[in-house]
Amino acid sequence: MSGNIESKIEARESSFWDKLIRISMKEAGVAIALVIILIFFSATAPYFATPENFLKIFVQIAINTVLASGMTFVILTGGIDLSVGSLLALCTVIGATIMVDPRFSPWQAIVLASLASMGAGAVLGAVNGWVCEKWKLPSFIVTLGMLNVASGLARVVSDNSTITGLPQPFVDFGNLIFWGVLPSIFLIAIVVVLIGWFVLRYTVFGRFVFAIGTNEEAVRLSGHEPKKFKIAVFTISGLTAGIAAMVYLLRLNVGSPVAGIGYELNAIAAVIIGGTSLSGGKGSIIGTLVGACILQVLSTGLQLLGADDNIKPIVIGAVIVLAVILDSYRGRLMRILETR
Repeated sequence: MSGNIESKIEARESSFWDKLIRISMKEAGVAIALVIILIFFSATAPYFATPENFLKIFVQIAINTVLASGMTFVILTGGIDLSVGSLLALCTVIGATIMVDPRFSPWQAIVLASLASMGAGAVLGAVNGWVCEKWKLPSFIVTLGMLNVASGLARVVSDNSTITGLPQPFVDFGNLIFWGVLPSIFLIAIVVVLIGWFVLRYTVFGRFVFAIGTNEEAVRLSGHEPKKFKIAVFTISGLTAGIAAMVYLLRLNVGSPVAGIGYELNAIAAVIIGGTSLSGGKGSIIGTLVGACILQVLSTGLQLLGADDNIKPIVIGAVIVLAVILDSYRGRLMRILETR
């Protein structure tokens, strides 16, 4: 009798730890990590847990969140997009050039600039996907080439100069703060995340994105062509780069051909820290949002603690490497749990 009781207790304990591991391997685990980091900095860093500081964090993560949302689609299929930072720069100068054109009224200029920025990003993103699929080239190489092409185009369009004097209604909207802590640009980022979450979770397209990342050949053998879906995810990545460009203009009120330098690395880092596998097939856009928050909270918290500027990239780099290491063990752990 006592043996049966002990075995039941052991089974319950094993089940508890199995569930805990499963949770930690998914988005909830990333969210728990964010909460722990927030608690640590709230207890140790002066002025961290204040509305003003959280407002600053929300402002600073908006651009990276939008870029990383599109990047999530690409990485879920097993690809990568290194061009989003330069696409953002190109789209900012396109949008700013239209908005300062005296032929348009302020509202006409804002609408046309938004459409042109998103359209240019989507078209160049589609070119990335098409080239990758047409010649079966690694996305790393193709998007590295587009990084340079878009950077050069940004300099040509802007005549290698910054563009200022954006319409006042546009500037005023970028300065809006809701409920004392939520900037308008962060709310735009949240809308992008929610749309991406819905597409990945509740649409046929989203299911194929995961399926291609898991086993592209199985998708092909089932009678579906992965090519159009892979072109589509790069188009989405380019589109979100265009949206991020408008968010950049809302935040800084200037179009610059050198905007977005290094932004692609921050976007990839947010996706990986958020739990999306570099090999594709596993992850979520909500996790990406949490990953972007972790990056910015770490940067802000270390700054408030007085950490040297040279220390911050070391810590953040270590977190990224840790996330990749965890990703390498995630699949093995889940397979072990499934066999129990």
